Amino acid sequence: MARVWLVTGSSRGMGRAIAEAALAAGDRVVATARDTSRLADLVDRYGAAICPVPLDATNEAAVGAAMQRALDAFGRIDVVVNNAGYGDLAPIEDTPLAAFRQQIETNLFGTIIVTKAALPIFRRQGAGHFLQFSSVGGRIGSVGRAPYSAAKWGVEGFSEVLAQEVGPLGIKVTIVEPGGFRTDFAGASTRVVEGDPAYDATVGAAARFQRGYDGRQPGDPARAAAVLLQLVAMDAPPLRLLLGSDAVRIVEAADQAKAAADLRWRGLSVSTDFATAS
Repeated sequence: MARVWLVTGSSRGMGRAIAEAALAAGDRVVATARDTSRLADLVDRYGAAICPVPLDATNEAAVGAAMQRALDAFGRIDVVVNNAGYGDLAPIEDTPLAAFRQQIETNLFGTIIVTKAALPIFRRQGAGHFLQFSSVGGRIGSVGRAPYSAAKWGVEGFSEVLAQEVGPLGIKVTIVEPGGFRTDFAGASTRVVEGDPAYDATVGAAARFQRGYDGRQPGDPARAAAVLLQLVAMDAPPLRLLLGSDAVRIVEAADQAKAAADLRWRGLSVSTDFATAS
């Protein structure tokens, strides 16, 4: 049976690749974006199978209206892809609080708002699948990306709780953790500020790496989209899925280092319990 997808941030990058893959597979897509004019070619190609909806995912009323548009157009929603987001690069000291709030609002609260709006629909259906886009930066702290990592770590925690609450209702949750993909995330979508020279060895190095890495990332968005189509067809999909060889390498190394540190300091950690009576 053809699925109905609602994809945020679908006008470019990973969201666009997912929308295209779903449409090519014969599914129907509610493609939301701030600028839906960039979806005109998909409308020409797929006609009534795609429903473009202008959307700012941080606008609660607009998100509710988008859900209703999806139901009016297709009668149900099977997959919600919380993909919309961005991440600037700058030292914490040189990042205004307004920039922190804006990135957390988009990356975390946008996900929360869309999820909450879709939950009653999935609950009534007794089925549905959330694909919650996090990042390698949701598993490790990425130098120069404190607001982004803070938001994506929030997405991880929120989605873990979500999975436990809605699993018994027949609703699936997968946290998607991409590494570097050849989208414009590291290009036009990102503001890079090297900041104070005191941070040259850390944030400055990260900025230089990003400029040289853009366009050379190992990840293919079309292949990632194909994997996600496989994922939503699974009876028991994973809670987390790393995407990309770089993501796997980085997270494996970070998890091993964390486990070793926990073991090293285990005695100090457990020493905080109340003393037991002898």
